[in-house]
Amino acid sequence: MDALMAALENEKSERGFYLAQAGRTTNHLGKTMFATIAEDELEHMTRLERIHGLWKERGAWPDGVEAGLAAGRVMQRVRGLIEEARSSAGRADEDDISALRRACEFEAKGAQAYAELARGARSENEKAFFELLSAMEREHYLSLKDALEYLEDPAGYFVRKERHGLDGA
Repeated sequence: MDALMAALENEKSERGFYLAQAGRTTNHLGKTMFATIAEDELEHMTRLERIHGLWKERGAWPDGVEAGLAAGRVMQRVRGLIEEARSSAGRADEDDISALRRACEFEAKGAQAYAELARGARSENEKAFFELLSAMEREHYLSLKDALEYLEDPAGYFVRKERHGLDGA
């Protein structure tokens, strides 16, 4: 139960951070990415609150609680936004870069923490749920790193991602 409550507090904190960043930045990529991740964090919170309520009722991790959370939304959205940003002049400021670096740090820590909770799970449902949360936090981390790479060096980002060579391939 303590792990579940700690996870819920973590998701609330992250959501607050992402909402604040979405409201602060003027960069379209950053604003949309932060808002999308905030939506994911709300979904995580809602699921954690539901599990907490059921656990309180039953005195144990509830059986039959589906782990299904939307996956892949952030990565797809960020890649699409980067393609859009390619043709615009919207540059990030140092606060955007700093926020992305900070977000990368806590998403990496979140993924690790949820993986540890999955390893210590007492039921398959609990394990599956924390594995899914870990995977989603990892997706957030990778999306944030992608956006950070783009905003720090747009030209270099496309050279690395598109793997252009001097031979025209």
